[in-house]
Amino acid sequence: MDAIENSSQQQAVLRSERIAGGILPKVLNSFDMVAIFVAIVLFISNSGVVAGGAGPASYLYWILGFITFLIPGAIVTGQLGLMFPGEGSIYVWTTKAFGAFMGFFAGFCAWWPGVLVMIATGDAAVALIQQLNPNFLTEPWQQGLVIILIIAFSFVLSILRFRVTQNLVNIIFIAYGCAILLVGVAGITALVSGHIAPVDYSAPNWFPKQANLTIYGTVVLGLLGIEVPLNMGVEVNDSRAITRYLLWGSIVVMLAYLIGTFGIMTAVHSVTDQGNPAASVLAVKAAFGGVGIVLSYIVNIILIGFFLFNTTVYNYSFGRLLFVSGLDRRLPAVMSKVNANKVPWVAVLVQSIISAVFTAIAFILAPFALNAGMKPTDLSTVIYSILQAAVTVIWCVSMVILFIDVIIIRYKYHDEFARKRLAPDWVFYLCSALGMVATAFGVFVTFTNPWVSLVSYSQWILWIGGIGIISLLVGIVLFFIGQATTRGDVSDEDIIAQVTES
Repeated sequence: MDAIENSSQQQAVLRSERIAGGILPKVLNSFDMVAIFVAIVLFISNSGVVAGGAGPASYLYWILGFITFLIPGAIVTGQLGLMFPGEGSIYVWTTKAFGAFMGFFAGFCAWWPGVLVMIATGDAAVALIQQLNPNFLTEPWQQGLVIILIIAFSFVLSILRFRVTQNLVNIIFIAYGCAILLVGVAGITALVSGHIAPVDYSAPNWFPKQANLTIYGTVVLGLLGIEVPLNMGVEVNDSRAITRYLLWGSIVVMLAYLIGTFGIMTAVHSVTDQGNPAASVLAVKAAFGGVGIVLSYIVNIILIGFFLFNTTVYNYSFGRLLFVSGLDRRLPAVMSKVNANKVPWVAVLVQSIISAVFTAIAFILAPFALNAGMKPTDLSTVIYSILQAAVTVIWCVSMVILFIDVIIIRYKYHDEFARKRLAPDWVFYLCSALGMVATAFGVFVTFTNPWVSLVSYSQWILWIGGIGIISLLVGIVLFFIGQATTRGDVSDEDIIAQVTES
């Protein structure tokens, strides 16, 4: 009986699991993985949003988010990553749990948000450029053009030799950490000098209440992306890096969000400004007197640099999902083409083009082509917000699948699970339950709380739901098109030759 089970599991090995490691070099160490994790998960601007929305209760919301989502997600990801460290993370794990269709579907749900989040990271860079001078990039088409240039820049970096690109990302990661620490020091300085923001620290405001309950959903959404570094699973040079990045990356993210929240809530004098995307810059400017102006410019430039390279991290990490789908013939083989640097350049190019097209629609074409009774700036804001909210919901769908995967895989691969088990079984059941509830709340908050006041509640739900459903249907259609149009009678050697030929 055991022999039959082992044979069936051997047959379940994906082609990408067999050959991806021979195509892509193993260059990522523990530090690299932590830097990638932070680039994906840690948007320090979320500290300002949470601080401005919940005041002192922000700390409890962050802790709840860590306990109910980040830590469970890290434990589940660590277990699955150790068992199946192939390229593509959730794509591989869901295929193991549910088969080819659900594997591709989960991979699509994880990939699609990454493509459009590149627009968000570019937009964050634009907002920080405007912080340097309010007269910069005032028109939507100017903003859109800069975002497209940032996406193009990320493409160029993503197809260089991976070690070179990752070294640059690591440098920015260190600078980013220093900037966040400076925001924390700004909070301490404001506290010591007595020039703290007029926040109401009375006892009732330290606890969640109905008026700010949706902040918990914001926290959960701000922690998405735990599994993304393992999109490059075969490029990790030591399996211990998997658990190390999840441990140390989670610690860095937790401390950074708490430090950022403290610094902003304490040093930014206007409570209204605490919700500003550039609140961390304002905290440094306010806390250090005359030198604060110079330091705030430095922090601003570091944050701009972070979002430039953050876009690159999204580009190369999510491109790996297209790469493995091409190897497994879920998508055309061309998606798996690698260049002389052993980087899947076609996958990165395709998603860069898609991201640039949506940027042009939201920021350049729609504001001037549509007569929606809004100013061009307002219309671009509405379209951008709707797109980002819709893909956030889809990303949450992929996380629900992730939390289910670990339970199914425990049953299907019981012996392998037991050999590499990170925690007792009950821990995985608890993590699965907590993660699914937290993610469901994130979806609920996204649907029920429009991100902009320029659309009605009913319009928001209609657009978010419509785009979400259409996107999921596109994923399903792509799977069946791929099944119908790609040849399955090719050998591993043929595929390796096709994807590596110049």
